[in-house]
Amino acid sequence: QVQLVESGGGLVQTGGSLRLSCTASGITVSAYDMGWFRQAPGKERKFVASIRRGGSTAYADSVKGRFTVSSDSAKNTVDLQMSSLKPEDTATYSCAACLMDCRSFRPNFWGQGTQVTVSS
Repeated sequence: QVQLVESGGGLVQTGGSLRLSCTASGITVSAYDMGWFRQAPGKERKFVASIRRGGSTAYADSVKGRFTVSSDSAKNTVDLQMSSLKPEDTATYSCAACLMDCRSFRPNFWGQGTQVTVSS
């Protein structure tokens, strides 16, 4: 019943920006911790950022200062604004809904993912 659908992935050059969006159905994003994860080919999936019900945010050290996560209750979406992109940011990005902190607990729901490629 829960669906999370990511969009906005694409190709950008080093230093460029990209905005990802996660549209949720079956849940209200404001009632969950909403997180973003990424996985590069041959590497494990890693936490990127999350936004909590109170509006506080958390970021992986590798993206802190460059990425911003936000939510829009009216649209029931969660966005990830990425700037100053680097080739190492290349990965499949997935959004997730978590009953507890996405940074510390296994997400309950996952989206299908969207590809982000940063060229050098």
